[in-house]
Amino acid sequence: MHESDAWFSRSRWADLKNSFRKIPGSICAPRGFKAAAVFCDVKKLGTGKGSEKGRKDDLALIVSDIPAAVAGMFTTNQVCAAPVKISRQRAAKQLARAVVVNSGNANAATGAQGMKNARLMTKLAAKALSINEAEVLVCSTGRIGLPMPMKNVERGIRMCVPRLARSASKARQVSEAIMTTDTRRKEVAVEFKVGRSTVRIAGICKGAGMIQPGVATMLAFITTDVAVEPGALKRALKIAVEQSFNRITVDGDMSTNDSVIALANGLAKNSKLESRNSKQFQIFQTALNFVCLELAKMIVRDGEGTSRFVALHVHRARSDGEAEAAARAIANSSLVRTSWCGGDPNWGRILCALGYSKARINEAIVDVSYAPTGSRKILFAFRRGRPTNVALKAVAKITSQPEFDLHVDLHRGSGEFVLYGADLTEDYVALNKGDVNDPTTLGG
Repeated sequence: MHESDAWFSRSRWADLKNSFRKIPGSICAPRGFKAAAVFCDVKKLGTGKGSEKGRKDDLALIVSDIPAAVAGMFTTNQVCAAPVKISRQRAAKQLARAVVVNSGNANAATGAQGMKNARLMTKLAAKALSINEAEVLVCSTGRIGLPMPMKNVERGIRMCVPRLARSASKARQVSEAIMTTDTRRKEVAVEFKVGRSTVRIAGICKGAGMIQPGVATMLAFITTDVAVEPGALKRALKIAVEQSFNRITVDGDMSTNDSVIALANGLAKNSKLESRNSKQFQIFQTALNFVCLELAKMIVRDGEGTSRFVALHVHRARSDGEAEAAARAIANSSLVRTSWCGGDPNWGRILCALGYSKARINEAIVDVSYAPTGSRKILFAFRRGRPTNVALKAVAKITSQPEFDLHVDLHRGSGEFVLYGADLTEDYVALNKGDVNDPTTLGG
């Protein structure tokens, strides 16, 4: 059982979910947060797909009016970008004020100069904002292995600071500035009560390709005006990420730059949240989980070349770990994903992936079933080790939809896992193959 699942039942979770509502404003909805974005031409020839967007904003700032509790989760790839190394250290501290972020260049695999450039970005932002450099985190996304055009970045930071404001339009500009191969913005905000105080949590993210935890190839920024002890915020973000960004996959590739950063400035003036066992903290955790999961699902739905979104539920494995292993084997199988592209249930490929996963299975007791998204009307294609008499057309009617649920029951224990995945299409290959004779086509 996952850590947060032990706190309350499914019915209790449903009650808590009903305690908050979506609102406009994105990352500027919480009190005391400003944002801005500018175009400073970070993307140069050969900096990867997404360059065809032309004169798109590519540098942004997110700033809290006052020092905020900070938390962060980052890629586990052994080759991690310079900004990740710096932000991981600073997110481990108690407080922060700002994040400076660019798209078009990952500043990954760039050696000592890459580290100098990442530090310089935080120094330049801190100076322009008149705050301590240690209070600034940095993130980058784009093509790996190219030097950062620092003159452009420096100009961009100077341009960006005077434009900082608290508005939905500014938040929207930032959500667009961090995009690379993304085709649409990804943002959400919610409002709820903590005691007598009205508090807000909001988030934006980017991600479309190289999506495989942990974390997915993405940047995510979460702002909240809730008052929460920094250590408690770190624990809460870890739980939320495990239930969201670490439960998605598009192509099975783990990036070098993945980062989820949360800032909580306390301007809602609620009694500070400290104990995760309190009812008020549970409400906060549930809202944070919701925000992260909504963003994570947006990434999968906007996956490179994606035409189908699949919620894969693995039931009754020997352990949660084995359930996860089974889910990842299925969702990252090229054969399974190409069958999804064609709307073909092809449960034989699912069984094949189960067989080579690290989960212990007994083919004779496995069930494979399909359902419309969120529906309890499940059709079994394979049950207790043998095909059912359900017509292929009936199952294909479900799997030919843009979204559907897939259930795999191993009947071996109490382990459970849900993973959100996507199909593999010709468009994914076309987007990522590139042509060395045309640098603008090269992938990130």
